[in-house]
Amino acid sequence: MTPMTSNQRFAAGRFLPVAVCVLAGFAVFQFFGNATRGYIATDSLFYWWGFQWTNPTSEAEHGWLILGLSCWLFWQNARQEPAAPNPAMPRAAFAVMLGGLAVHLLGYTVQQTRISIIGCLLFSWGCLALVGGRRWGRAAAFPLGFLIFALPVNVLDTAGFWLRMWVIEASHGIANTVGVAVIRSGTQLFSPDGLYQYDVAAACSGVRSLMALTALSLLVGYLNFRPWWLRGLVFLLSLPFTYVGNVVRISAIIFAAEVGGQRAGVIVHEWAGFLVFVIVLGLVLLSVSGLRRLLPSAVRPPDQAPAPFWTAPAAADTRLRPYGVALLVLAAAVVTAGLARRLDAMPVRTDTGVRLMADGRNPVDLPAFVGTEWIGRRVDISPVELEILPPDTGFSRRIYVAVPDPRRQVLLSIVLSGRDRSSIHRPELCVEGQGWTIKGSFPHGFEGVQPGGRVLPATVLRLERAGANGAKPTPALLAYWFVSSETVVATHAERMWRGAWDRLRHGRADRWAYVLAQTVADDGEVAALERIQTLLAGTVPVFQKPPAGR
Repeated sequence: MTPMTSNQRFAAGRFLPVAVCVLAGFAVFQFFGNATRGYIATDSLFYWWGFQWTNPTSEAEHGWLILGLSCWLFWQNARQEPAAPNPAMPRAAFAVMLGGLAVHLLGYTVQQTRISIIGCLLFSWGCLALVGGRRWGRAAAFPLGFLIFALPVNVLDTAGFWLRMWVIEASHGIANTVGVAVIRSGTQLFSPDGLYQYDVAAACSGVRSLMALTALSLLVGYLNFRPWWLRGLVFLLSLPFTYVGNVVRISAIIFAAEVGGQRAGVIVHEWAGFLVFVIVLGLVLLSVSGLRRLLPSAVRPPDQAPAPFWTAPAAADTRLRPYGVALLVLAAAVVTAGLARRLDAMPVRTDTGVRLMADGRNPVDLPAFVGTEWIGRRVDISPVELEILPPDTGFSRRIYVAVPDPRRQVLLSIVLSGRDRSSIHRPELCVEGQGWTIKGSFPHGFEGVQPGGRVLPATVLRLERAGANGAKPTPALLAYWFVSSETVVATHAERMWRGAWDRLRHGRADRWAYVLAQTVADDGEVAALERIQTLLAGTVPVFQKPPAGR
C-alpha cells in the first residue's frame, strides 16, 4: 500500500470539518438569507443577489464579470503565494465565520440584504482560510472584497442625478464656447432653430458605468502596484475620468446633431456609450504608466513561478482544532437560523402614524370633499402594485379635482407598509417608470398642516413629461414624506435609518406610511405648491396622527 503524502493526509483530516462549515453556512444563507420579500419573493440570499445581475433596472449586470474576475484573481493569488511557510488558521477562520454570521443577522434584522451579503463574503473567507491556511486566506482577501462592486447600490441614483447635471452644464458650456448655439432647460438640450432636442436621461449620466469603471480601475491598480494607497489613488482617478468621458459623450452628440440633425445625434448616442469606456480606461492606463515611471519602487514585481494551487498548511494551530471549529460554526449557524425565524415571526406594531380602516391594514379613507371647491374620487390600486408589493401593504388614494377649474387636479396617495420594509420605497423609482423626468428637488415645509399646527417637512420633486408629437413638455410637482407613530421625516434616507434603528431597539416591525401629493405645474410652481398646501390642510388632519415622539 502506497503511504499517503502530507497533502493527502491533511486533506483527509480537513475535509469533513470544512464540509460541515460550508454546508452550515450555505443552509443559513439559502433558507434564511433574505428578509425582504416584497419585490423578490425568495428566502435565498444567492437568488436575491443573482437576480440583480439579470435585472436591467438594478444596474448590476456587470456582476457576472466581477464574479469571473474574482475567481481568476483568487486562482492567481493562490498560485503566487509562497507554498511555505503556510500555517493553519483555525482560530482566525472561526472568528471571521462567526463575525460573518453576526453581520448577516444584523442585515436580516434591519431588512438590508446588502449587509447580509457582506456577512456571506466574510463567512466565505473563513471557510477558505480554514481549508487552505494563511496562503488561501491572503489569496482570497482582495477577490472577495472585489465582489462588493457587484452589489446594487441605490445611493448611486442620487449621485447619478448630480453627475447628470454637471455633465449637462459642462457640455452646454463647451458647445457655446466653440460657437454651437444650444439652449439648456433642466436636463434638456436643444437648438434654437428646433433642429434637435435631447433629454439627458439618467442612463446618460454615467451612473450605469460608474460601478463597472471604478471596479476595473481598482483592478488595474491592484495588478500594477504594491502599496494600497497607490491602488486607491488609481481607483479615485476613475471618478473624474468618468465625468470627463460622459462630457465628451454628450458633447459629441450635440456636435453630430448640429451637423446632421436629430437622427445623426441619435446614431452617435447609440454607440457613444462605448466611447466612455475607451476614454476612462485609456486615461486610467495612461495614469498608471506615468505612476510606474514616477514610482518604480512601488510597482508590483513580476509574477514568480507558480506554486501548486493546493499545498497543505505546514503547521497546525493546536489551540483550536478543525473539528472544534466545525462544531462551533454549526452551533452558531443553528442559533442564527433560529434567531432569523424568530425575526420573521416578530409582531407587527399595531400603532401607526396614520389612522386605519376597520381591517387594520389600510389607511383610513381620504375625505370625498375638501371645503366646497375640491371633489375627490377614489383611484384603484394598479394590478402591478398589488402583484409586486407584500400582501399586507395598505393603500388609500384619491384624485382631487377643483370645482371652479377641473383642469386643476391633485393626486393624494398613502401607502402603508406591513412587516416588510420593501412595501414602500423612494418615489423616484416610480415617477421615472411612469414617464416623468426628475429635473430637481428641494426641501419644503407645509405650514399649519400637521395636527397641532406644526410644519410638515417634505421633499418636493420637480418633474417633467415630454409632450406628444413635439408638444411642449408638461411640468409637475410631487411632494412626499414618511410618517411613523413616532416621527415624520422628509427623505427616504432618514426613514431607512430610523426604521433600522427601531427594529434593532424594539425588536419589532414598525409600520411606516409613505404619503405623496402630485399636481401639474403648468401655471407655475407657486400656484402648484398653493394647491398642494390647500389639499393637505384639508386632508392631513383627517388621516395623520400627531407623532408620539413630539
